[in-house]
Amino acid sequence: MTIRTLILGGAALALVSAAPAAFAHHSYAMFAEDKVMTLKGTVKEFQWTNPHGWIHVIVPDAKNQPVVWSIETGAPGGMARQGWLPKTIGPGDKISVTFHPLRNGAPGGSYMSATLPNGKVMGNPNPRAGGGGD
Repeated sequence: MTIRTLILGGAALALVSAAPAAFAHHSYAMFAEDKVMTLKGTVKEFQWTNPHGWIHVIVPDAKNQPVVWSIETGAPGGMARQGWLPKTIGPGDKISVTFHPLRNGAPGGSYMSATLPNGKVMGNPNPRAGGGGD
């Protein structure tokens, strides 16, 4: 085996192993950024994770059946700059969350803002002023 073959093989291996990281960050095309929804519900779980966090909120539907809405937030660093902490909200908290809904109608969306149990508004509910993402 020549040095050139080893180098090319190593480079190919490095590209293949880096591919999942390259695709980890997604487009926002799945969200209807021209629409804004606000729902009131009960926090099921708040995931403070990279590359994006999640707020899972239980909201009753038209038949009063619980539906879990999964709202994708920004990265923890960006959320922390907005004043969020891993324990800002927790299971059982009653919140209101404003977001861009999923285009396919599934119960989820892209976080813009949340009103906490104490009335404090986190993020930015004004879509023209930049939302609450990364």
